Amino acid sequence: MRAVVQRVTDGSVTIEDRVRGKIGKGFVVLLGIHTDDTPEMVDFFADKIVNLRVFEDEAGKMNRSLLDAGGAILLVSQFTLYADCSHGRRPSFIEAARPEKAIPLYERMIERLRGYSIPVETGEFGADMQVRILNDGPVTIILDSNDIYRKKVP
Repeated sequence: MRAVVQRVTDGSVTIEDRVRGKIGKGFVVLLGIHTDDTPEMVDFFADKIVNLRVFEDEAGKMNRSLLDAGGAILLVSQFTLYADCSHGRRPSFIEAARPEKAIPLYERMIERLRGYSIPVETGEFGADMQVRILNDGPVTIILDSNDIYRKKVP
């Protein structure tokens, strides 16, 4: 699983000229699901995302989580996070999970994030979307299951 988490002051996703999801302060999360991902990994990532301490406290230090800051999440599926560009010039996406596996995990992520009682807006899995991101900072965090999950969980 890969997630690109961007702290934003504003974010939205539009599909066919209609705004599907829109948030103010919070995170736009671009989520790629790998062929080896599991429901447990989704749960781990949801907890990691909402508890990332990248919002400023009273002293101006990045010390507050999304939960502390009262932010929202705009979650957008993005299989291209698993682009393999090591050969030739056309990316391969064979490591990205097929829809029959990815959709249930994406929906689980939505459910888990909403379980923290925060506003969660979404794109539409597999749709052609225009994503507007007004990055705040800029703060962009990349979470990769190979780096944070597989090293922590036996």
